Amino acid sequence: MIRVEDQPLGRQAPRLVPRRIWICLGRRPKPQCSPGPTAAHPREAEAMEKFRMFFQHFQSSSESVMNGVCLLLAAVTVKMYSSFDFNCPCLARYNALYGLGLLLTPPLALFLCGLLANRQSVVMVEEWRRPAGQRRKDPGIVRYMCSSVLQRALAAPLVWILLALLDGKCFVCAFSSSVDPEKFLDFANMTPSQVQLFLAKVPCKEDELVRDSPARKAVSRYLRCLSQAIGWSLTLLLIIVAFLARCLRPCFDQTVFLQRRYWSNYVDLEQKLFDETCCEHARDFAHRCVLHFFASMQSEMRARGLSRDAAGRGREPPEMPSGLDGDGSRKAHLRAVSSREQVDRLLSTWYSSKPPLDLVASPGLWARGLNHRVPTVAPGTRLSQHTDV
Repeated sequence: MIRVEDQPLGRQAPRLVPRRIWICLGRRPKPQCSPGPTAAHPREAEAMEKFRMFFQHFQSSSESVMNGVCLLLAAVTVKMYSSFDFNCPCLARYNALYGLGLLLTPPLALFLCGLLANRQSVVMVEEWRRPAGQRRKDPGIVRYMCSSVLQRALAAPLVWILLALLDGKCFVCAFSSSVDPEKFLDFANMTPSQVQLFLAKVPCKEDELVRDSPARKAVSRYLRCLSQAIGWSLTLLLIIVAFLARCLRPCFDQTVFLQRRYWSNYVDLEQKLFDETCCEHARDFAHRCVLHFFASMQSEMRARGLSRDAAGRGREPPEMPSGLDGDGSRKAHLRAVSSREQVDRLLSTWYSSKPPLDLVASPGLWARGLNHRVPTVAPGTRLSQHTDV
């Protein structure tokens, strides 16, 4: 017999079946626990970790960043062309100017935007124009960087030109007045001035002179087909060139290509690391100058008798030690440059005479050019040979 415990008076029996009854029936009740962390949390954490690693790789790789910018400019180009309202002036003097201007001016602007957005274009010019100094200049590296910059900068302009040619409106507007009238029989009964006026009105299909005219449709169809043929031919040519460049490159010696690719990436990363190190030194230098100012003001206030009353407001905080922030050993290579003259000398030396690409070179080569004052680094500290900034 199943026994149920009596419930105390004045308290309503619970609706759930008691645990003892479930046990007697050979079943176990489902645990009613508070909602805790589900299994989706580890998956979300793993996905976020993968996304963070991908973002760090994308941010640290200049090629990935430039490829992303290139794709973004191409997408913006497609959106701009699809939303552009094309209105040909339909005048013999301005049709060619308007059509060719619309076909070539936006690609030129997109090409310049691609050059401005590409950081390697500035690095390439700096590498080309820099003094030789302690490091010889390799024209092959400059040529490789130039080809890489041009390939990415030409993507968006080519997309615009191909879209304009495949659409055909710009081509019809630009070359409608240049069509040979003898190819069409409908112009046989017109004078030369009437033919030129009619051809200028071909892009404007709503004009009263050419509305519902078979000659206008024939000329427009002829120019549109010619424009599309040029666009598809150019597309096929670009695909063939890219295919040959990708397939035939492994057939040749890869030594020169690998060397130029390596050193072009090195030049870019070296300049980026130098800028980051300069920012770190500027922050540390400013921090030390501000603390030195407060320490000097504290000494001046003491000399004038303006220090706080120790009995009224408590003890005065101790002075700042000479190390200032306690990590001088870690930043000794940055704190070796501790005056404006040394910083100016360092920047001038970096521009006029880049360090040689030899890590076993004498470390005193660059230290002699910066010691205008007594060095602030300890004598036993070993300075870095390549990032002595």
